[in-house]
Amino acid sequence: MSPLDRLAATIAARRTADPDESWTAKLLSKGPEKCAEKFGEEAIEAVIEAVRGDRERLTAEAADVIYHLLVMLAARDVTLADVLAELERREGQSGIVEKASR
Repeated sequence: MSPLDRLAATIAARRTADPDESWTAKLLSKGPEKCAEKFGEEAIEAVIEAVRGDRERLTAEAADVIYHLLVMLAARDVTLADVLAELERREGQSGIVEKASR
């Protein structure tokens, strides 16, 4: 099991945890909109670190982005497996062709 699979499983397990004891449960209890907002905040922080060129900070912010992306997906009942299946579907396809098909 990959670290992403373990993280996704932990997030799924925390859905029913006490929001006072789990950050994940707290985020999920606030609804999909709040989860999306938090993901957006983390993405902006990652962009800032990418522009600054601080590799260590960018790495940390990227980890935050991935965590918050998985929480946001969980809030809308989209699994990591769903996303991986979509990536697999697109594999080997030109990004230009894929975008044109939408």
